[in-house]
Amino acid sequence: MTNPADVSSIDAIINAAYDVISGPAGTLRDWERERSLFFPGARMIPTAMKPGENESGLAPQFLDTESYIARVEPFFQANGFYEKEVARRVEEFGRIAQVWSTYESRHNENDPEPFMRGINSFQLFNDGTRWWIVNIYWQHESADYPIPDKYL
Repeated sequence: MTNPADVSSIDAIINAAYDVISGPAGTLRDWERERSLFFPGARMIPTAMKPGENESGLAPQFLDTESYIARVEPFFQANGFYEKEVARRVEEFGRIAQVWSTYESRHNENDPEPFMRGINSFQLFNDGTRWWIVNIYWQHESADYPIPDKYL
């Protein structure tokens, strides 16, 4: 069941997307809440290296919601994971929005430094009643690809 507060605005749906995946190790995430944020057929697309390759082997990996859950659930069982947004750029036209959301990831909420940073590219759709996530496409920061100042 969708929480109307999670999908009432761009701010609300982005905050819900980060909140639902964050938590301590061994804590089952609220996957029904996660599913309620995504338009049917939506994709989550990490830009990841192929096994055994360096960053020249980066490529998008297309996941539906169920594939994403299956991919991250073992990691979340073994590791705390807290992801928060640290900067945002939004562009809207009609019923669509593009959100560049810079994130930091920590194993514990109070870790002084993130173990990872990156940028999520959210594509959103408003059906006249609520916002939906159509895609999240992301890449982690690395020495070869530092986050540009305009996204911090």
